Amino acid sequence: MANVPANLKYSNDHEWCRVEGDVAVIGITDYAQSQLGDIVFVDVPTVGENIEANEVFGSIEAVKTVSDAFSPVSGEVIEFNEAVEADSSLVNKDPYGEGWLIKIKMSNPAEVDALLDASAYEALIG
Repeated sequence: MANVPANLKYSNDHEWCRVEGDVAVIGITDYAQSQLGDIVFVDVPTVGENIEANEVFGSIEAVKTVSDAFSPVSGEVIEFNEAVEADSSLVNKDPYGEGWLIKIKMSNPAEVDALLDASAYEALIG
């Protein structure tokens, strides 16, 4: 069973979101990283850009596949996790901690309310 922390919000596309004031810290879920397999590269070309909720902010390359990463909220991408750039396996090892991907200064914090809570996400992934 995938690890689904209760303090986070989740998207249908398997991203998680942790709100810190007006900033959302975003990554992919434990379920997503387990489905992708060994992650070898994370590309986030959107730092400094404004993106909309459900828009692609980057890509995650695994041994088997490449997957788009979608933002669960709208706003400006203010930071990319440099540690993941140096060691993409952090996403596999610690998807909710050291393996976070981006931080977004939210333009509409109410969008978080539309995301799934832990129990709804657990139901989604079965």
